[in-house]
Amino acid sequence: MHLLNSLVLGLATLTNIAAGANSAGCGKAPTITTGTKTINVGGTNRQFRIRVPSNYQNNKPYKVVYGLHWNGGTMDQVADGGRDKWAYFGMQKIANETAIFVAPQGLDGGWANSGGRDTKLIDAINDYIDAGLCVDQGQRFSIGFSYGAGMSYSLACNRANKFRGVAIIAGGQLAGCEGGTSPIAYFGIHGIKDNVLNISGGRSLRDRFIKNNGCNSMAGVKEPTSGSRIHITTAATGCKQGYPVRWAAHDGGHIQSAADKPAPNEEDGTRSWVEGEVWAFWNLPELQTPK
Repeated sequence: MHLLNSLVLGLATLTNIAAGANSAGCGKAPTITTGTKTINVGGTNRQFRIRVPSNYQNNKPYKVVYGLHWNGGTMDQVADGGRDKWAYFGMQKIANETAIFVAPQGLDGGWANSGGRDTKLIDAINDYIDAGLCVDQGQRFSIGFSYGAGMSYSLACNRANKFRGVAIIAGGQLAGCEGGTSPIAYFGIHGIKDNVLNISGGRSLRDRFIKNNGCNSMAGVKEPTSGSRIHITTAATGCKQGYPVRWAAHDGGHIQSAADKPAPNEEDGTRSWVEGEVWAFWNLPELQTPK
């Protein structure tokens, strides 16, 4: 009986991770091209940018990466890199044509997610992409900054069965957290000098998934001191297999492209460590779809 229970629990864990099913668009001629799209969600027309790999192959299941803008930001700033030429928070370049990228536009420049309207938008976009392109449905990820981090956190709470992992840059609980009890791979990034969304809030977001993922407490984990101009990334211990948590605290403020010294301008994205660490986290062997 004990062995049977273990087998059942093991199968449940694999199912929750994501079975690695390929989308209906695999093996078919693509019906989606790079550009701006409009989709109707609950009677409201919503827009998003999508970037299909330049060497797209219809028999290759791709990762899907969402980039969610900040308060007052736009999908174009995320997709094009905005002022710092940092497309999709630096993820597009480092992915090197191995992922489909999506930048939705929030209503009124934000992600209030009233009545779950923004979650429904993400659901609709997922269905649209799955039908028109070849997607590894166990390899969806979301990264966002500030308000966009809050929406990525909301997806971690209510769509852990649809997304494999999230990266929360200077986030807060701004777009709700329906559900919020399921595990998901979680990477939190926050500045110790953030005067917009205090790092204590970022720690609280992290700690929800410390609990959900069965990790050991990160209370008191080492963080950089003011003036050090460094960052410290710590991997949580004891997490359930397939559900790691990482926490990166940096000696900076409310920024998306943190950089260690001696970078002359931490906002320009050219010296940031963020995209490299996030991409490496999302590509950990334990996060890859079971074959």
